[in-house]
Amino acid sequence: MFLKGKTALVTGSTSGIGLAYAKALAAEGANVTINGFGDAAAIESERQALAAASGAGASYSAADMTRPDEIAAMVADCAKEFGSVDILINNAGIQHVAPVEEFPLDKWDAIIAINLTSAFHTIRAALPGMKARKWGRIINTASAHSLTASPFKSAYVAAKHGIAGLTKTVALEAATFGVTANCISPGYVWTPLVEKQIPDTMKARGLTREQVMNDVLLAGQPTKEFVTVEQVASLALYLCSDGAASITGANLSMDGGWTAA
Repeated sequence: MFLKGKTALVTGSTSGIGLAYAKALAAEGANVTINGFGDAAAIESERQALAAASGAGASYSAADMTRPDEIAAMVADCAKEFGSVDILINNAGIQHVAPVEEFPLDKWDAIIAINLTSAFHTIRAALPGMKARKWGRIINTASAHSLTASPFKSAYVAAKHGIAGLTKTVALEAATFGVTANCISPGYVWTPLVEKQIPDTMKARGLTREQVMNDVLLAGQPTKEFVTVEQVASLALYLCSDGAASITGANLSMDGGWTAA
């Protein structure tokens, strides 16, 4: 348990990739704070399982990632409960698919706020403590869409390109403080977020569900397989290790070869 005594805060972690991150960190002994929406009983069950797995602490924050005050309070509460925030994983995200000229303004604002701006607020709150302790790991879930684009996803692509730039800037600012900042850019991972965008893509492109999965989602992944949440979490776990101390400012692709072309 190489993370015993460390504390991790993972946003957007009540399901999908975020929950996989939390489980991997807890399995290595870290205190974990999870965040997100969902059924209260299911979230409490996951929190208890994380505490049991870690042999340490686990808490839940219902902070709304569109509200800077709630984000700051979440970071402060995590530090107060466990003594520090050593590992910050920004994973909160939403998606909407529509042509640019039809893209709803409220959806644009929400995607930028949750997928990009929330990461700025969490980093802003957590970084001073990391710098003071001379150790920290900041990991941002980007996407293959931080490196390339797809039609009908203007807000998401813009946000993920922004996450890549934010990560590089933070890495440079924190480089002499023992703090690393990296982003992981998965291709299509089978998660609730991906599943929910299938109907919108069907409508936007006039395709069947099977055509969306095979000819759109997996069209660019040479492996023709979805990335798993466990694979993404394993990379995050490595980035938290001492062996990854010199990896910072990196955008690490895990996309089945999508961005190799």
